[in-house]
Amino acid sequence: MRLPLRGELWRHRDFVRLWASQTISQFGSQITLLALPLVAIVALDASAFEVALLGTFEFLPFLLFALPAGVWVDRLPRRPILAASDVGRAAALASIPIAYALDALTIWQLYAVGLLTGTLTVFFDVAYQSYLPSLVGRPHLVEGNSKLEMSRSGAQIAGPGAAGGLIGVLGAPVAVVIDALSFVWSALLLFRIRAREPEPERSEGGSIRAELLEGLRYILDDARWRAIAIYVASSNFCNSVAFSIFLVYAVRELGLSATTIGLVFGIGNVGWLVGAAAAGRVTGRFGQGPTMVWAAAATGPALLLVPLAPQGFPIPFLIASQVLAGAAIVLYNVSAISLMQAFTPDRILGRMNASRRFIVWGTIPLGSLAGGALASAIGLRETILVGTVAACFCFLSMVFSPLPSIKELPEEPPGLPPDELRLPLETQAADA
Repeated sequence: MRLPLRGELWRHRDFVRLWASQTISQFGSQITLLALPLVAIVALDASAFEVALLGTFEFLPFLLFALPAGVWVDRLPRRPILAASDVGRAAALASIPIAYALDALTIWQLYAVGLLTGTLTVFFDVAYQSYLPSLVGRPHLVEGNSKLEMSRSGAQIAGPGAAGGLIGVLGAPVAVVIDALSFVWSALLLFRIRAREPEPERSEGGSIRAELLEGLRYILDDARWRAIAIYVASSNFCNSVAFSIFLVYAVRELGLSATTIGLVFGIGNVGWLVGAAAAGRVTGRFGQGPTMVWAAAATGPALLLVPLAPQGFPIPFLIASQVLAGAAIVLYNVSAISLMQAFTPDRILGRMNASRRFIVWGTIPLGSLAGGALASAIGLRETILVGTVAACFCFLSMVFSPLPSIKELPEEPPGLPPDELRLPLETQAADA
């Protein structure tokens, strides 16, 4: 399979800077992905529920702050929001090795860092997906999203192995320094982007509450976006139930070391690279909507391999699950994100992304809490089995929606005057 190295965006200097920024921070984040829960498990001897609660704090901001973040992202230039979020996350993460060196690190500091970095991630993610269409233009969204997913895939392949090695040599608290530095480097690259953003368009009326509700209506009144939101929200909840306690399971029941876990993730995440490399070709052949639906359908069964892995030799099952689920998730992500970016008017893009994140990522802390409680009641493997079985049925919301009939992306989003946003979006789509 050829990687998608061709395309016009290789010559787009500002996109290359954004891409490089994301690549660097994604590699750094792989360290923290392993390091933070391992700090809690190994250095602080946290229980399964306390580790799951760490995931709750990291994703709780999507429930608390995603909707107002969307309003501000639509009101303000987006590139400064991206850079400021990177700088803030670097400072928060740097506090962990400092506290560890002073013998003052506690589980409550990890929760505080998780909450702060999660809040800044809310602003970054909403601004980031709203910034890309204005930077590269809607005709290049699939190419842009594919390249960005390739960076994430590369980080997920090489990052966990490197992270496991660094954690093994330096210890989890000290290894977090690398992630903090990656956010600083990412911010410096974002500051070098020269393209001027279009002036943000303000909605009539202007109150935060009115603009916030406008974004929610845009998601919930459209059968396409509503089906996507139901699928991702339910899938995220089920996966959080299963995998909020996975590292506890891997360390305490499967007896895997940080280095081994990193290698499993690194090898297994080849699937993410395969999905990113194939996304343009697959969507071009089968269409955006069908690719989304059947990629989503394949994800749940692939994740079932984790709880079905025999305790004596689990590694092949864990790797196979990562490869298959990773490829399917990336195919879904590239198709779904490109579709929503292409059909959404720029003036409401921030609120669309924020409303979607509020709905679909807001279920993650709830799933983490449920996973921690369930693991305490029925056991770690049993909890993972419950979550992955339920995840197999989440894609059905998209099967019975207009999504399977959407083959191509429009070059420009349909025009939506402010008052039309109060009408059912199915009517507007028919007029587009």
